Amino acid sequence: MSTPRPEPGRPRTRRTQEERRATTQAALLDATIDCLVDYGYTGTTTTKIVERAGVSRGAQVHHFPTKASLVAEAVRHLARRRTAEAVQELASIGSAPDPFDAILDVLWESHQGPLFKAVLELWVAGRTDPGLLEHITEVEKAVNESLFEAVAELLGDDGAPLGELVYDLNVAMSAIRGLALINEATAISGEAAERRWVHTRERLRRMAGPELQAQITRFGG
Repeated sequence: MSTPRPEPGRPRTRRTQEERRATTQAALLDATIDCLVDYGYTGTTTTKIVERAGVSRGAQVHHFPTKASLVAEAVRHLARRRTAEAVQELASIGSAPDPFDAILDVLWESHQGPLFKAVLELWVAGRTDPGLLEHITEVEKAVNESLFEAVAELLGDDGAPLGELVYDLNVAMSAIRGLALINEATAISGEAAERRWVHTRERLRRMAGPELQAQITRFGG
């Protein structure tokens, strides 16, 4: 008597080569960011990245032959993650009681947490690494443009000068980055950092051009 054969289950879908490639690259890039946060730029090695990613050394070399090429792509990967999170938050503030503060809070939050710590490591390293600095400068410009476009789209085009909006947002971003750097350098408590931000946000509100304040007020109304 023959043993009954088990009924075949649902066939397993094999991933394509492109899907496997994308998964491996994403694992390496995420691991690079994690290592930057945990070990700093100088302490981040390809050995640690490979271990964190759970891939082979050969796979890393195949996709990113050198640490420099891996970090360069990690800069872009990090920018995409930061921008996506901020844009998603901006899209959800339509019902905020104070849209002006809400917009600034989103920009502030985009400069907090592990992702920004990784950015700081790259900024510092770029000071003495011209190749890395070139990548950072290019990517940060793209990040700013994406965020500014998201804010402009959120507020809508009601005739207010776009140049005024960009100018005010540039001032806000400069203040936010400066404050975030100071907070990291001085390792102040979260409560103290929040107080600093509330005071800075109020100053930014006062400094904003009347066209932008009116535009945001209409948006919130």
